Amino acid sequence: KHFSAREVTEATLKRIERINPQLNALVDCDRDGALIAADAVDRRIAAGESLPFAGVPITIKDNLWVGGRRVAQGSRLFEQFIAPRDAWCVQRLKVLGAIVVGITNCSEFACKLVTNNLLHGATRNPWHPNVSTGGSSGGAASAISARLGVLALGTDAGGSVRRPAAHCGIVGMKPSTGLVPQLYGFDDPNFGVSVIGQFAREVEDVAMTLEALVAFEPTDPWSVPLGGQVHMLRTVRRAPPFSLRIAWSRRLGRDLPVDPDVMNELVAMIDKLRAEGYTIDEAEPIWPEGMDLAPNLPLQQAGLARLFGKDAKTRPEMIDPDLLAQIKLGQQRTGEEIVNALALRERIQVCVAEFFHRYDLLLCPTAPVTAWSVSDPYPREIEGRPAEARSHAAFTPLFNSAGVPACSVPVALVRGLPIGLQVVGPKHEDARVLQFSRLVEDLVETRFDPPI
Repeated sequence: KHFSAREVTEATLKRIERINPQLNALVDCDRDGALIAADAVDRRIAAGESLPFAGVPITIKDNLWVGGRRVAQGSRLFEQFIAPRDAWCVQRLKVLGAIVVGITNCSEFACKLVTNNLLHGATRNPWHPNVSTGGSSGGAASAISARLGVLALGTDAGGSVRRPAAHCGIVGMKPSTGLVPQLYGFDDPNFGVSVIGQFAREVEDVAMTLEALVAFEPTDPWSVPLGGQVHMLRTVRRAPPFSLRIAWSRRLGRDLPVDPDVMNELVAMIDKLRAEGYTIDEAEPIWPEGMDLAPNLPLQQAGLARLFGKDAKTRPEMIDPDLLAQIKLGQQRTGEEIVNALALRERIQVCVAEFFHRYDLLLCPTAPVTAWSVSDPYPREIEGRPAEARSHAAFTPLFNSAGVPACSVPVALVRGLPIGLQVVGPKHEDARVLQFSRLVEDLVETRFDPPI
């Protein structure tokens, strides 16, 4: 009670007003609504309620419903859409006292690897105004990095939380599939792999947020009954046992390019962990044959075609050309291709599960590069090799396919820009992943305070 919820909210809103025009991280800020909510929290505290998130300013990605607010998925098709209610995750944090201060930018339908769209434009990185945040949750990562709120919710279907977190120097968590209910909101083209992710500047804040969101909701087809068994904060506040079987993979066994200076800093962190007394082997999962950089992409394309195929035909000018191309490809996918993609997802799940019979954790890069120019859709070169469009994103989507928890922790600055180490664990071992992520965080000497 050193500060009231209203004082914290007013301070955050003032900072948003001053800083956000440089970043375009938030695309909607409900000043009056936030202050009304803060006053209500102060009254609840005065009445004796115990609210673990009392007055904590949070932001919500533009594809998650916030009741009464415009939520557009970064699309002109939804420019006038007002959410009829809160998404389950938003409602839950509000009940616990959090204050929604704004909506953060994302790529259209959260289906691009950078954060720009025809409706709101591009989000910029607090570490450099001409540098990208990655995507699709780049607005959320930019906002947290620039302190335009304390916590943020996003979605992650292939790395959309973890990669922007790495590029902006913050913590980004992708929980196990089914851990956080996904109720009340837009139909997701990436059903089955997309989850609600958490952003913060410290691992403990992410752990506290995720613990509050774990629940079993039978009306969510993917929900799992683990609510009473997950104790994130209790675990995170203990040191990881030295008995952990830990693997480190430089390229995930796929000859993925990584810039040498990025790799050097990641190896330096592995060396620090070994110096602390942890045994870390070099190992990687054995993957199915014939797997490309984006095994879930056919399913995303088909999902987009299902949801927006008619709009692509009748009003194509309203849709990002990159999304139009994905929709067209989705319409051309055969039933055999879709079934093959689903079968591949199952094989990936088996491969990862078999790997975690031998190891408790896997460490690898979050992204193989630092953030690149905001005007480019992807880095043109990695490790001196010409890069494919998805080369920079190849380290994250396999863990969506597998449904396992993965967290990106900032570990260093390379050429003045942040990079992240990805900590991955077996399905439903989210607490263990966060516990080890906290250890990594404690060993980092760099302060991740962007110039903004």
